[in-house]
Amino acid sequence: MYSKKISDVFFDLDHTLWDFEKNSALTFEKILKEHHVEVDLHDFLEVYIPINLAYWKLYREEKISKSELRYQRLKTVFDDLDYKLPDTLIDQLAIDYIEYLSSFNHLFPNALEVLDYLKPKYKLHIITNGFEEVQEKKLINANIRDYFDQVVNSEMAGVKKPNPQIFELALDRAHTTSESSIMIGDSLEADILGAKAVGFHALHFNAHNEPEHEICQMIHDLSEIKRYL
Repeated sequence: MYSKKISDVFFDLDHTLWDFEKNSALTFEKILKEHHVEVDLHDFLEVYIPINLAYWKLYREEKISKSELRYQRLKTVFDDLDYKLPDTLIDQLAIDYIEYLSSFNHLFPNALEVLDYLKPKYKLHIITNGFEEVQEKKLINANIRDYFDQVVNSEMAGVKKPNPQIFELALDRAHTTSESSIMIGDSLEADILGAKAVGFHALHFNAHNEPEHEICQMIHDLSEIKRYL
């Protein structure tokens, strides 16, 4: 149990509270249909999901820009599917994807239950690598913005998780210390190792069926947070 040590709980957003894969699939279903792109959605997503994760890793590592991420992840998928699209349409799909993504607001099972449980006991915050204009809309449209005191994103910080500076900025804005804080997220690299390097406690939400590890406690359902807090 961490409860006696912790005053502040920091969550990642995508793949942790906000069900990114489900909302992303609904967005692609909408925009591919609107633009008459005749690819099977299941086939598209099967290729897109690992490519998107790989490009986000490059983005975290400062190897590509935001615009390159948005374009290249789609270009690579259509190339892999051997489906020819003009660059103008890929650019438009990238724009529409960002435009519509936050209009879908499915959360992971038990997310609201856990937030309701934690809110009276702790100060709650978000640390996200997502884009500022999109993340704020996600929180508002999913009706969870009011749970969080501080929402810190990588554009605001000028660096991305796991860079220590984003965690230090979050602690500063929350007026707390790493020893009194816990980070809950899905990415072992960005959330868990990043937070622990700064001195946070951590809980790894295993959204991607990763192997067990000794770095911190791992949970498979958000309701399991109640065991620790």
